[in-house]
Amino acid sequence: MNADPLNDDLRTLYQDIILDHGKHPRNFRVVEHHTCKAQGNNPMCGDRVNVTARLADGKIADVAFEGKGCAISIASASMMTDALKDQTPDAARMLAHAVRDICTGKDVQLADPALALHMEKLAALSGVRQFPVRVKCATLPWHALVSCLEDKAQATTEK
Repeated sequence: MNADPLNDDLRTLYQDIILDHGKHPRNFRVVEHHTCKAQGNNPMCGDRVNVTARLADGKIADVAFEGKGCAISIASASMMTDALKDQTPDAARMLAHAVRDICTGKDVQLADPALALHMEKLAALSGVRQFPVRVKCATLPWHALVSCLEDKAQATTEK
């Protein structure tokens, strides 16, 4: 049986997006005057990510991360920071749950068109579902983000 060329092209595009964000992460810094912060830790592989955010007027005015980890963890954190600026904390939580779902192979349906557009960009993370041990790498930054928004200093993928 022949492989579907569209799927191969899409898989290549997704790999390129992950590699680009992994090698050239966006928002790799600490947010000045942050209103929340949390550290994420994946004890199984050693990935560590610190998320800082500044909330203003009910939205995420700025969000950034620092850390060390595999390309998937760094790429996911980079993509997360791009997607979350100007989002409400509730929208950020919805995206975090949606990312977890796409990484584990579940269908994601977001009614909000703006969030659905962000999920199209975050779909590159769906490739980790083929490698279950990498799901925690991709979701670690999102766990840290949710902890940050909930005023919890620590996040782990072991929850």
